Amino acid sequence: MPKKKPLVIVTRRLPEVIETRMCELFDARLNESDKPLSHEELAEAMRTAEVLVPTITDRIDAHLIAQAGEQMKLIANFGNGVDNIDVSSALGRSITVTNTPGVLTEDTADMTMALILSVARRLVEGARAIPEGSWSGWSPTWMLGHRITGKRLGIVGMGRIGQALARRAKAFGLSIHYHNRRRAPVEIEESLEATYWESLDQMLARVDIVSIHCPHTPATYHLLSARRLKHLRPHAILVNTARGEIVDENALVRMLDANEMAGAGLDVFEHEPAVSPKLLKLAQAGKVTLLPHMGSATTEGRIDMGEKVIINIKTFMDGHRPPDRVLPSML
Repeated sequence: MPKKKPLVIVTRRLPEVIETRMCELFDARLNESDKPLSHEELAEAMRTAEVLVPTITDRIDAHLIAQAGEQMKLIANFGNGVDNIDVSSALGRSITVTNTPGVLTEDTADMTMALILSVARRLVEGARAIPEGSWSGWSPTWMLGHRITGKRLGIVGMGRIGQALARRAKAFGLSIHYHNRRRAPVEIEESLEATYWESLDQMLARVDIVSIHCPHTPATYHLLSARRLKHLRPHAILVNTARGEIVDENALVRMLDANEMAGAGLDVFEHEPAVSPKLLKLAQAGKVTLLPHMGSATTEGRIDMGEKVIINIKTFMDGHRPPDRVLPSML
């Protein structure tokens, strides 16, 4: 008699090749409409599924986890971060949580480098000029930006993505500085010619470009607070492809509006998908580049994420520890 397939509920559309493989391996219930599940629909999924595959936009909080059925044993997050899941509450209910680390590193670093260039060289403004009919021909003083070669880049969070960005930035002639909870190994510092700052405040006061690559946790909420942002010099640029909650967005808006910073490139927002009208106004004025959380949006990356989700589920259901298990102590 064949083994009964586990009931796996997937909250959003995934790449077709991943959905097909899930249907082959599991009793998979897919979200054909790609419409985010309501709180009630998520609760029902927690009551009936053996495995839930949420994404970063699904809030799996303690209240939802408390409603989980006895058969619910695994939350296999389709995403690198797990700030959308109350991992401690899940552990309290003997529910394992996994994520998909490592596969988005290069894609996110690529987009971060693109944002740095976009803000410094005013690419979005330039791209609008021709279709809007505001370009009348070349001029030696029109649409001037700033070169990035020779500038100092301050990386907040020197994990996989931070290091991938540092490799790219070094090739562009940027000087690498970083702040991290723990200092990187000597061989990494030497290969990147990176300067470590134990004090984030001191680093912010000395760099020209700041890029954020730490996870969103209670400890990093508004890590770049109004007080810390004040350390930046007027010509500084801030780029965020991590999580919007890490930056005090209102303080950032005030500083940009007052010309206390030169610009910002944001792929994430504090209250997304809502974007502050003040940020939209600054974007129209050319002071910020705004992207719709697309830093990791490559076909290859999404397929790699899905394959990790499948491996985590299959390994868990075969009675082994999944390779990407997340514990509260890791956050």
